[in-house]
Amino acid sequence: MKKSPNARKSNSKPDVRIRPLTSLEDLEGCVFIQRRVWGHLDLDLIPVHFFRIAVHTGAIVLGAFVDGRLAGYVYSFPADFGKVRGHHSHHLAVLPEIQGLGLGKALKWAQRDEALKRGLELITWTYDPMQARNANLNLHVLGVVGRRYLRNFYGETPTLSLEERVPSDRLLVEWWIKSARVKARAKGSSPLADAGKIPKALERDSSGLEPAIGPGRPNLRLTTPRVLVEVPKKIKDLPMGTGLIASWQTAARRVFEAYFKRGYRLDDFISGDRCYYVLKCFKARRPPVTAARPGRSIHENRPH
Repeated sequence: MKKSPNARKSNSKPDVRIRPLTSLEDLEGCVFIQRRVWGHLDLDLIPVHFFRIAVHTGAIVLGAFVDGRLAGYVYSFPADFGKVRGHHSHHLAVLPEIQGLGLGKALKWAQRDEALKRGLELITWTYDPMQARNANLNLHVLGVVGRRYLRNFYGETPTLSLEERVPSDRLLVEWWIKSARVKARAKGSSPLADAGKIPKALERDSSGLEPAIGPGRPNLRLTTPRVLVEVPKKIKDLPMGTGLIASWQTAARRVFEAYFKRGYRLDDFISGDRCYYVLKCFKARRPPVTAARPGRSIHENRPH
């Protein structure tokens, strides 16, 4: 495959390059990856012609090539945030057999580079709060913030739900790409919080046995500067059809919604044998970012 002169090469091996995807051949690869990663039916796939016109009207579509083969991509499109110029990032996907090379992280930083070139300030996206691996990438590695919980956001779409009859809940996060917080993360500065020193608004039921461990009772009355919200390290490892996945989602939903309402926001993630969201309380309790409305600015929501 011919390499673009604008290709960005990483230090990892095998040979990994990230570049914009613009040709029909490249964009057909995005459709293939959707099927492999999410198992989407044709009805739920973003087709080649949609990617094609999106690229021509301001979208960012970047691909990660491993030894010349398209192995992952990231896709975002222009979003209306009032006075703030930004994108919403809808897809980040890496082929299962290629995972472990850090391609997801590399694609997101490449997306930030491209967004900065275009003069953007903000990139938003949604993700399932029960997916600990994604939470760690988003919060601890990339430095996103957020305090908006979206119940059953995508409706009854089987490939977007954790289990049958479990709602497709999502967290909406904000990546303020010019902030000092994100600049520090780009340099690899992300000190890990000590879970033993922060009160827990939600943690596992101490009487449970692996792997069938459910959540304990949420504590919605904490007033400390930071609180922790535990989620399973691998939600898909819980026994299916037992109600455990739904119970974890319901408990976490209660905690997130209660603390967001009181002025807390997503601040970090602790990944280890046990996994926790770190919520931090901010004095300014302004509305979280959403689509722009007449006369409304979201500049006040950005982190320093």
